[in-house]
Formats: sequence, C-alpha cells, structure tokens
Amino acid sequence: MNKVYKNADEAIADVKDGMTLMLGGFGLCGIPENCISALLRKGVKNLTCISNNAGVDDFGLGLLLKTKQIKKMMSSYVGENAEFERQFLQGELEVDLIPQGTLATRIAMAGLGIPAFFTPAGYGTEVAEGKEVREFNGKMYLMEMALHANFSMVKAWKGDTMGNLVFRKTTRNYSVPIAKAGDITIAEVEQLVQPGELDPDQVHVPGIYIHRIFQGSNYEKRIERRTVLS
Repeated sequence: MNKVYKNADEAIADVKDGMTLMLGGFGLCGIPENCISALLRKGVKNLTCISNNAGVDDFGLGLLLKTKQIKKMMSSYVGENAEFERQFLQGELEVDLIPQGTLATRIAMAGLGIPAFFTPAGYGTEVAEGKEVREFNGKMYLMEMALHANFSMVKAWKGDTMGNLVFRKTTRNYSVPIAKAGDITIAEVEQLVQPGELDPDQVHVPGIYIHRIFQGSNYEKRIERRTVLS
C-alpha cells in the first residue's frame, strides 16, 4: 500500500463539507500548516474542528475561522484569536470548551477503542451540563465520551514512507493521540525518509496508524506569544 502523497492538496482532496477534523500541535507549535492551507484553498465548509487551540487571527485555524469554514470548535484554549471571540459572541460559531486534560484523554480513548470514561474535572460547573454523573469512593465524576474524527491531521519532524513518525519536543503533546483517533490520518513531515532510516526506539507513532504521508514545505513554525527577560 502506497501511503505517500505528492502534497497537502492531494492528501486532503476527499475532505468534504460537514466533516469532523482533528488537528495536532500545541498552541501554534507543530500544527499541520500545509494541511490547513490546503483546506483553505479547497474551501470546505461547516467543519467541526477538534484541536487544543483555535490558532490566531492570521495563522493556523484562525485562517479557516476568518473564511467561516468552521462551524464548531472543540478546544481547551481559545484566548489568542479575536475573530474567534467575535464569531462566538455573535452566535456565528458553536464552541465546546473542554478542560485540557479531559480533551487529551477523550482523544486518547478513541485511539484505544474505549468509548467513555469518568473524570472529576468539570463537576459542579457548566462543563457538567447534560452529562452522566457517578460517585466513586465519595467523589463525584462526569462521564466523558471518546472523540473521533473523519480525518486526523498531524505534523511531524521526520517520517518514513511506511508512516512511522518522529516528533520533536512539545509537538508531541496532542499529535500522538490525535494520529490514532481519525478514520483517516494524514501526516505531513519536514523530512520524508525511506524505511529503515529511523531508529525504531525513537518512533513515536507506528505507521499502522498513518494512512497518508507527504513532505511539507515552507514551515513558519510560529509561537503564539514570545516572552523574554528584559
């Protein structure tokens, strides 16, 4: 089975209106920049996007928000995007704000084939509305459902043509579980190598989870907010 695609446009060609997408990265670190740009060019609409954050106004998922291609965002942090705020306050965008640990675990459970789990996070808040509550050892827990996607999109540092992936540092945070939670997972990599060139002990996601892979280009690798000592 040939998993190698020429570019992002080819890899996302069958993404359709109304689909649910998961996108890896943490903040703007390690996001699938090429896939997002391809979705922007394709113009698919009414997307549900699951990601740790919602990008910024001129980069990342902020580009798809600007063109109103996203119908619903499921995230844990949205504080850097003014257009996101405007659309939400105007009722133009559905938002499911999820505690960060809960979001990560809901994604991971999908990859493990576990449909639901219980967590104390969010009990007694708006997060608990409409959810089953149970008591364990005198403490109240919410039942949270696993999150699945039609397509998962991740960006790795290196990958081979069989789909084995190596991430660098913070980029692993969400990308590893997201790579396992999609019906189809697309990986874009900075370096695409041949099988056997990766050290097996350094592989973070085995190729069995990856359906499509391509070598990306022109990465900006932005960060949301640079903090330095004065």
